[in-house]
Amino acid sequence: MAESAKRVLILGAYGFIGAEVVRALRAAGIHVTGLGRSAAQAARVLPGVSFVQGDLLRLLRPEDWAPLLQDADAVVNCAGVLQDMAPGELEMVHHTAIAALGAACVERGIAVVQISAAGAGPDAGTEFMRSKGRGDAALRAAGAPLRILKPGLVIGQNAYGGTGLLRMLAAVPLVQPVALADAPVQCIGMADLAAAVAAALQENLPQGTYDLVEDQPHTLAEVLAETRAWLGFAPARRLLRLPDWLLPPVARYADAFGRLGWRSPLRTTAMAEIQSGVCGDPAPYRAAMGQGIAPLKAIYQPLPSGRAQRLEARLALLMPVAVAVLCLFWLASGLIGLWQLEEAATVLTDSGWGSLPAKASVAFWSLADIALGLAILWRPWAARACLGMAAVSLIYLAAATAVTPHMWADPLGPLVKVLPGLLLALITHQLLQER
Repeated sequence: MAESAKRVLILGAYGFIGAEVVRALRAAGIHVTGLGRSAAQAARVLPGVSFVQGDLLRLLRPEDWAPLLQDADAVVNCAGVLQDMAPGELEMVHHTAIAALGAACVERGIAVVQISAAGAGPDAGTEFMRSKGRGDAALRAAGAPLRILKPGLVIGQNAYGGTGLLRMLAAVPLVQPVALADAPVQCIGMADLAAAVAAALQENLPQGTYDLVEDQPHTLAEVLAETRAWLGFAPARRLLRLPDWLLPPVARYADAFGRLGWRSPLRTTAMAEIQSGVCGDPAPYRAAMGQGIAPLKAIYQPLPSGRAQRLEARLALLMPVAVAVLCLFWLASGLIGLWQLEEAATVLTDSGWGSLPAKASVAFWSLADIALGLAILWRPWAARACLGMAAVSLIYLAAATAVTPHMWADPLGPLVKVLPGLLLALITHQLLQER
């Protein structure tokens, strides 16, 4: 296909939505440049795509945007965060930076396609939706050529956030656990979302605001059942409805881990959004384009599904368990070593070590175990902590083989039992890799 003369800057280019929009626009012959915080991650997700580094937390004035917009004819905003990881992050990413973008674009006559969210507005129930609504309003007030697209639950080949949670829950064997089973949900396939962005850029979609949702809502339980069927898992023998009172404590724990860098789809905002329903009005988009958004069954139908997707869903379900097991194992190992310092040191003194160096060695490695058990809880360090666990396990095995080789024949198998922990650390390291 011949390349279009239009040059488009994509914010959040390597994210769940952004990456698919970039690929679709390139396939349509549109020249695309991505923007995001990490050039390395962009190169992994979108090899060969032009990319500039930029952080919305630092692009808060119109003049901050000027160098990034020099070669752009249009901007597509696919960036967003579900919940504050730092004070004021939602406001800056969804409103302040976008208001500055709108002002910079109107000065240069640059069109904007804003990917917002169905239900975003000043009276929404969560700060996520309210801050998105403030960003939408700021763009309208700026006066640049504008299309605001407000998708429902986005379903694509890849999974992240709510879609990832659906697949994790669908991977539970025998039963189908679900909270808020009757919550209404309207979906959109990634292909339809990318097509709407392309139509907006090509000016086939008039300026305005459009909910991108299928015509009929489904219950969350129905969406889960459809996801389970698409993945190829056996139908659940029983729908396990989790009580509503369980949600607040689960969300609070998820929020606490969010402060440690874990972006769980079970955080308070996500739960509140599901509880209020993911719904919109499909009529304006249908009237503008002459056709609506594909329904849920049609969304899943063209998406390839097989062993790889089932394995990914199962591993996503197991990853939090693996992290918890490693954390508890290494903390317990270190604490027990300190608690029973005398007994642990006798293994070395019986091999000819002095009492002081034996105790010092046990204390040092016990503290190393505790440090690794805590480090895996901090998301930015978690993958490296797994490698540290693997390295320390190998050191244990090598040192024990050299100093106390008889322990390999111990009937309780203290050295043999290190091997499964070593393997779990290496597997978890792979599970923790960024999307």
